[in-house]
Amino acid sequence: MMNCKSCQNEFESLLLDAPGAGIAKSAAQEHLAECPVCREELAGLRKTIGLLDFWEVPEPSAYFDQKLAVMLREEHARAPAGWMERLREHLLLNTGRQFRPALVGALALLMLLGGGSFAGFNAYSHPGGEVQASAAVNDLQIIDKNDQAIQQMDQLVQEDGDSDQGTAEQPAS
Repeated sequence: MMNCKSCQNEFESLLLDAPGAGIAKSAAQEHLAECPVCREELAGLRKTIGLLDFWEVPEPSAYFDQKLAVMLREEHARAPAGWMERLREHLLLNTGRQFRPALVGALALLMLLGGGSFAGFNAYSHPGGEVQASAAVNDLQIIDKNDQAIQQMDQLVQEDGDSDQGTAEQPAS
């Protein structure tokens, strides 16, 4: 047994007498015998196709080609629009096919950067694998190095002072 939706999918084969749709076509015809809604919709479609069979395309006027040529010449002779207007028309009327490779590349780069930062891969934040210390830690290390240098200088001064005193106290022979 066919439902309304599957019957409506078969309207095309019923209207156009498409070959090769025998089983589905017979099931759709059985459904149409039982369903007044589908039967009414199919009748409306048949009327529409019947009207299209009798419709004739109107003939263009005798001066159509000349009027079209004049309109094209006027359009070509018109002053070019400013760059903003040309950009607007380009973006509104263009299919965008030439932007697709750039857009794909930008999205791929965005996904790589976003995925890398999400996963915690921050290779660019620590160049050479070194962890950067904070400013306070750097200052304390500098003070510690300066303190060591001052202690070494004091030791040198004391040694120089001892050697100066030692030479002054030696008896002359």
